[in-house]
Amino acid sequence: MLDVNEIRKYLPHRYPFLLIDRVTELTEGESIVAYKNITINEGIFEGHFPHYPVFPGVMILEAMAQACGVLGFKTMGKTPEDGSIYLYAGADRVRFKRQVVPGDQMYIKASIVSEKRGIWKFQCEAKVDGQLAAQATIMCADRSVD
Repeated sequence: MLDVNEIRKYLPHRYPFLLIDRVTELTEGESIVAYKNITINEGIFEGHFPHYPVFPGVMILEAMAQACGVLGFKTMGKTPEDGSIYLYAGADRVRFKRQVVPGDQMYIKASIVSEKRGIWKFQCEAKVDGQLAAQATIMCADRSVD
């Protein structure tokens, strides 16, 4: 299990854009299970939407991509401090199935599908209370910051 302090070693993101709160399972080279707690205190709800707060779909995708980033970095044995960055390269077959709202705990699972020339492909899903909220195939690129 990785807490937020350990997660910060593998992701360059910081407040307000760090979207993974905890990793409960991680098998290097295979899969990860992470959580994001959705709270009304997040600034995004000031504008999305003030009278009907819904966690934006693009933020759900970003949370899934950040889980992929942790899995990728751990699998490669790298961290951002090594001069590596994991960039969001694309998303296919994106589907949103239910709204994610304050008070929800979003369960995120990502599994490695393939890796070729530094481009990684992951199959991802986000669930709330066992119900599918979103799914996507996400691609990330491992690149040097030099």
